[in-house]
Amino acid sequence: MERIDTLEALLLHELKDIYHAEQQLVKTLPKVAKKAATPQLRQAIEQHLEETKEHVNRLEQAFEMLGQSAKAVKCKGMEGILDEGDEIMSEKGTPETLDAAIILAAQKVEHYEIASYGSMANWAGMMGRQDLKRLLGTTLEEEKTADQKLTQLAESHINRQSAEQARKAA
Repeated sequence: MERIDTLEALLLHELKDIYHAEQQLVKTLPKVAKKAATPQLRQAIEQHLEETKEHVNRLEQAFEMLGQSAKAVKCKGMEGILDEGDEIMSEKGTPETLDAAIILAAQKVEHYEIASYGSMANWAGMMGRQDLKRLLGTTLEEEKTADQKLTQLAESHINRQSAEQARKAA
């Protein structure tokens, strides 16, 4: 077990954790995109997959900036979120409602990432590493944008379509 006695050690630990999380997402997002019934949702997921690949590259840059080799530690938080998402997406239901479930699962992922990147960017700033803060902040902003896009998709039509399906079935 590693010691975490400094903010830099904590930052390095979290980099390893989110590095694994992003790698898990690169493997998972193509499967999620295939399950999306709504073309706009599928497109948003595919676009975020490309961003996620770039997030992995940025994390490798962050390790390099800290003079460390890129190394992942198992991210149990992301693993749990992805398992839960996989479980809900394997349920039977209308395409509209399953798309709403995909959005829920994706937003849980985004919120986890926003918390991680937000804290890491803050820590980097506290350590006087503005270069690292900017790098992590770029990813943070992309995660926030992805979350907003998912909210817009949900509110503009996917949730409404699911609610209409429920009314028709009643």
